[in-house]
Amino acid sequence: MTGAPALYPCTVAHVRTGPRRYALRHRTYLWLIDPDRPPRLPAALRPLARFDARDHFTGDHPTLRAGLDAFLATHGMSLDGGRVLMLTHARVFGYVFNPLTLYWCHGPAGDLRCVVAEVHNTYGGRHAYLLTPEATEGTGVDKEFYVSPFFPVDGHYRMRLPSPGDRLALTVHLDREGGRAFTATVRGSRREATAVALLRQALRHPLSTLVVSAAIRFHGIRLYLRGLPVQPRPDHPSTPEKAT
Repeated sequence: MTGAPALYPCTVAHVRTGPRRYALRHRTYLWLIDPDRPPRLPAALRPLARFDARDHFTGDHPTLRAGLDAFLATHGMSLDGGRVLMLTHARVFGYVFNPLTLYWCHGPAGDLRCVVAEVHNTYGGRHAYLLTPEATEGTGVDKEFYVSPFFPVDGHYRMRLPSPGDRLALTVHLDREGGRAFTATVRGSRREATAVALLRQALRHPLSTLVVSAAIRFHGIRLYLRGLPVQPRPDHPSTPEKAT
């Protein structure tokens, strides 16, 4: 387990199988960082990548790690100072949208104690799921958070979230009554997080986090125009807009 930050150019694919089949894919890039030691970039590159504690969990903790530790404490869990790997989008020119941020949480001896999957929706809401170490091979958790306006808050996620190495290979299924309703995959390859590598990704995917957010809304409009009914959104704690 290395503490050096890394970049993962990747392809994100969504396949909706019910009530109407719809598929999409887009390319982006993600960061793998140690939240205790976020990357320190040259001043000229800082607009391309910033990691703020306000963008995660309740948003009111002084550091990324403090927010994670506070969440774990609500579940009676402590890492006892162990290392964490965090896979996420960074703020790009002051804007961030993170559909899914993952934390692989280890004990002091390097043993994987849990995986935290933090989900954000386009309405400003956040929710985190605490998963057992078996999430690296595939584990399930009940859906508790409104994400897509076309799915109610029901069903069961099955997640396969192996810790990133040379390859990134994540899979999330949503199973509802009647069968599998949705599958999301993320596939990518590791790159050393050098200035040149970051510039290359920023040029290939300009305003990457804004593009991700806009693409979700665009595809939502397409589904709505195709007649997919919108599900009522339940009350859920929300957070302020992510733009500075």
